[in-house]
Amino acid sequence: MIEPLRTTFNVARPADQVFRTWTDNFAQWWPTSHTVSGEHGAQVVFEPRLGGKIYERTAAGVVHEWGEITLWDPPHRLGYLWYLRRDRADATEVEITFRRQDASTQVEIEHRGWDRLGTDGPGWREANKAGWGGLLPHFIEACA
Repeated sequence: MIEPLRTTFNVARPADQVFRTWTDNFAQWWPTSHTVSGEHGAQVVFEPRLGGKIYERTAAGVVHEWGEITLWDPPHRLGYLWYLRRDRADATEVEITFRRQDASTQVEIEHRGWDRLGTDGPGWREANKAGWGGLLPHFIEACA
């Protein structure tokens, strides 16, 4: 079994605000460097509901699907299939927990399911580990 990626950090905001920043304000903090097209002006969409899609739409109207919401429990938990740059059949799973900690929120992320990628699993895990490392500072800044 390929070990899930796990990360935990705190944000000095209430859980409902942190959850909304992740979901309702997704396009405002998600960097262009983490899109399929890399195009400035590409629209990044997170449909905030169970079954909602996560995708980008380029200025030319090309749509790149990234994921699908599988767990919707505001402001406590969020889960989705993640297949950015992959086929949906190869989706990994992301689950995020938002826990109130006095005046802050503890955010726990688990990204799992690498085994379904076969021999590509370890490499995709490492690529996503680097991806999370580059992505999360944008999210934390957006929460400030």
